[in-house]
Amino acid sequence: MKKWPLYIFILCSFSALGQDTAKGIYEANGRSVDYKKRQWLIGGLTAAGYGGSFLFLSQAWYKDYPRTSFHTFNDAGEWNQMDKAGHAWTTYHTSRLTTNMWRWAGIDDNKAVLYGTGSSLLYMLSIEYLDGHSSQWGWSWADVGSNFFGAALYAGQEGLWKDQKIGFKFSSSHKKYNDPILKRRADALYGSSFQGRLLKDYNAQTYWLSANIKSFFPQTGLPSWLNISFGYGSEGMFGGYQNLAYNEDGSLAFDRRDIKRYRQFYMAPDVDFTKIKTKNKVLQSVFSALNVLKFPAPALEFSNGSFKLKALAY
Repeated sequence: MKKWPLYIFILCSFSALGQDTAKGIYEANGRSVDYKKRQWLIGGLTAAGYGGSFLFLSQAWYKDYPRTSFHTFNDAGEWNQMDKAGHAWTTYHTSRLTTNMWRWAGIDDNKAVLYGTGSSLLYMLSIEYLDGHSSQWGWSWADVGSNFFGAALYAGQEGLWKDQKIGFKFSSSHKKYNDPILKRRADALYGSSFQGRLLKDYNAQTYWLSANIKSFFPQTGLPSWLNISFGYGSEGMFGGYQNLAYNEDGSLAFDRRDIKRYRQFYMAPDVDFTKIKTKNKVLQSVFSALNVLKFPAPALEFSNGSFKLKALAY
């Protein structure tokens, strides 16, 4: 396996340490802060985290599939693009996380955004590079485009507003399959564990763009934490393109083409936890972490050509 993504990432991570203003030791909230030490710490953690997870994926995830020469494949139509939404969501939040880490280390905002989104994109593209050398997958330009969308959504708002007026959120529920055949198929596709299903079952997931109302309309009397969110989900999927699967010998293993695959669109209120004012640093961290998830609330759903109300969308 070529290791050029790891080397580039290490260089990018540590190049930040010498390019910021020479901050040295400053006073913050009445105490001394050695930003240079913080920068070395974040650079080291970033490089170690990337390198460790990259090598882990290479050995633990890809080793069961034959390696091939680099190749591409077109999976833009799979899973009604739910997997593409997942790529964008992941890149958005890794950009947000790493940017905030560099800010904590004393890097100025513009450079922090550059390092954060750059390292996030490099990480996601490196995973795509591994896909490109696996017989099971390939380099997907649709995945790459989704990664760039997630990074651009974060970096663009930071550049334009210095704020995330539109958040990118996720929700999922543990979907039950009462039909034994469907349950076996779902277990094979998505895993049988509770946590695995939450993260992998595309039928149970929804991705949301959540806009903070007061950020766009500051004169309104609405609470500063109130958002309006627009969600996308899909149902009836038991295969990438169709509900059909074959055994290795070519015999039919699963055929439920009678189940309709359809898209779902939602509108619902939401909470921007980062807009809840508190001076408690622990709560600030908790609220920032919670902001990756859509707050459960009633929703208006449009699917199969009609509207319906859901008592709770999550």
